[in-house]
Amino acid sequence: MTKVFRGEDPAAATTGADEEPPDTGVRPDGPGERHKLTATQGLAALSLDAMASVAYGPEAIVLVLAAAGARGLGFTLPVTLAIAGLLAVLVASYRQVIAAFPNGGGAYAVAKAHLGRRPALVAAASLVLDYVLNVAVSVTAGVAALTSAFPALYADRVGICLAVLALVTAVNLRGIVESARVFIVPTVIFVGSILTIIAVGLFRSAPLSTATADGHATALGHSATTVGALLLLKAFASGCSALTGVEAVANAVPSFRAPAARRAQRTEVALGALLGVMLIGLSVLIGRFHLQPVEGVTVLAQLADASLGHNWAFYVVQFATMVLLALAANTSFGGLPVLMSLLARDNHLPHVFALKADRQVHRHGVLALAAASAVLLIASGGDTNTLVPLFAIGVFVGFTLCQTGMVRHWREQRTPGWQGKAVLNGFGALLSGVAAIVVTATKFTEGAWLIVIALPLLVLVFGRIHRAYDRIGQALELGRIPDAPHPGHSLVVVPVAGLSRLTREALGAAASLGDQIHAVTVVHPDPEDRRAAETLRRDWELWNPGTDLIDVPSTSRSLGRPLAAYVRELTARHPESRITVLIPETEPAHLWQRLLQNQRGAVVAHAVRRDTDAVICRLRFRLPMI
Repeated sequence: MTKVFRGEDPAAATTGADEEPPDTGVRPDGPGERHKLTATQGLAALSLDAMASVAYGPEAIVLVLAAAGARGLGFTLPVTLAIAGLLAVLVASYRQVIAAFPNGGGAYAVAKAHLGRRPALVAAASLVLDYVLNVAVSVTAGVAALTSAFPALYADRVGICLAVLALVTAVNLRGIVESARVFIVPTVIFVGSILTIIAVGLFRSAPLSTATADGHATALGHSATTVGALLLLKAFASGCSALTGVEAVANAVPSFRAPAARRAQRTEVALGALLGVMLIGLSVLIGRFHLQPVEGVTVLAQLADASLGHNWAFYVVQFATMVLLALAANTSFGGLPVLMSLLARDNHLPHVFALKADRQVHRHGVLALAAASAVLLIASGGDTNTLVPLFAIGVFVGFTLCQTGMVRHWREQRTPGWQGKAVLNGFGALLSGVAAIVVTATKFTEGAWLIVIALPLLVLVFGRIHRAYDRIGQALELGRIPDAPHPGHSLVVVPVAGLSRLTREALGAAASLGDQIHAVTVVHPDPEDRRAAETLRRDWELWNPGTDLIDVPSTSRSLGRPLAAYVRELTARHPESRITVLIPETEPAHLWQRLLQNQRGAVVAHAVRRDTDAVICRLRFRLPMI
């Protein structure tokens, strides 16, 4: 037999992602295009994680450098500039990734094409973990800002976290465009607030107000006076948490309107430019105002206080920060379902994750992400500090593999200027690899060991699922021309509980399916049930549908096991025949009416499926509106 096609069974076939049509710049007509993103909507839907990171990225740098006292804080801007340089490298790299891999997948797609299956699965697993953690960290951080303003809500923080998660999930189930429309206003307010702080602060020679930090204990170190390379490296690694989310656009390219690659590239560049300006601007202000970390007050709050004063503008910034942190989880909902769909198409996840709903939503991926995040929220008690040590490790692993893969890409393609691009990607791989090692080492005892264990376990799960699909494909002989079909004798078993229009429809369908019909009814030992069976037989003979009614005795009240035993007996008597069990069922017009059904069809189907090899056909008869 000759291999000629991939297979069409979406439940078992090994399929690859469809190639995107040439980027002509013309928007194609189609019902799905209105459910996809423009560049502006993509910035709102996929950049919330990266944008919100300016609320804790500079603070992470300051907290590390504060151990060396005021001398250490003087290195805040140089460390931030190094991070901004890495950001520029990553944006340039992912812009090329988008062009080279327009079907999305980011680090997974690059590693799969140029590094092999195992590195690709490591990249995918790292991104999956990071996306899930991003949801939990973003939601808990936003709720922490809320409970800081309203301490009475602190005891209810887990419930509030779950409510926020439910809200974000519900919006994303409506479609990624709907989520972009909902989140574009808080994104604009937050970015506008940060840029205002920077613009106003640059014209001030001294803080306008220090009311926020007054009365709080400083976290500045006094004993250390030297700034070593290890401290700077640790500050760099901690500040790199601001780079999480940069890869989300590359992962979700198929979510953009055509030309998808071009729109995604614009979104990536805009994201990098805005994030870089905000990070550098805030770091300049930290040095300009000589800010020190204090307990219970964020660095961003101090900057807003110093630039704008302790007035209504200060509270607008705080409220915008709270909202955006809580909604930054939307980045994961935009990127992870697309990544999961690619893994499903490559047979590393159940194929149900590759299915799309009417609004171009990978609904099962959205629900799986929400469920995993809810487990983390409950397990952590809604505490951000419990989750932060686990955060950002996975994304640096993905960055490193992606950039390494792009180096291989340029060496293979050898397009004009490939040497410079390869050097750029190689430098980015080195930086992100060092950051991954430092973050893991410095946070290992704080909980990062969980990621070290979870990452290979997830890769192992991907491999087991792939092997299961391989066995299914071999059993079904997918990808090969099958032998010529040959008709065989067919028996159809129809369970009967009484005479009705449903019984008539079932027998008619059975007559079209098989050569021989076995209408069977289970007779229970109770006297009342035996009388009902006798009545059914008399009515059956009066009706005379042309098929005999066969009694199947039962020694108990069981329904499924006697029918399964009868099917096994038929199989033994007719080993060459194909046996089908046709189960007639009603389908009410209203959802609530399904609660009124007795579920006999499900009981029979379960028993037959468990105990026999017969084909099960469930005939649904839709009831009219009543």
